[in-house]
Amino acid sequence: MRIMGIDYGTKRIGIALSDELQMMAHASDSIDRGAVGNVMEALKGLVRDNGVGEIVVGLPVSMNGTYSDMTREVMIFVDELKGSVPVAVNTWDERLTSVMAERTLLEADMSRQKRRKLSDKLAAKFILQGYLDSKRR
Repeated sequence: MRIMGIDYGTKRIGIALSDELQMMAHASDSIDRGAVGNVMEALKGLVRDNGVGEIVVGLPVSMNGTYSDMTREVMIFVDELKGSVPVAVNTWDERLTSVMAERTLLEADMSRQKRRKLSDKLAAKFILQGYLDSKRR
């Protein structure tokens, strides 16, 4: 059984998947919210096609621990996701994962256009890897 990590964004949703042993997260895909008619159907297909048994969604909490408008938007998304997929859906504190993803891509000297395409799924990978690491402790 794999675990799926999701980085929810206003334009794209980054996707990462664990290996079967749930040790390593791998950046997988991103869903362009403007190009996909039904995001929930796309996510249900990914769950089914990849043998996903659990989903972890990054929860954007501010550095001082408070919730923002984006946090509330993600919570609404999580509630909708829970009603759409037949697997457990959890949240994970995603503080600084987008910053880490952007920094990693900058260090790789990628163009702005390439960074835009990769940053969401790389952030999802960092979210999922943090979650996987916490499960082993």
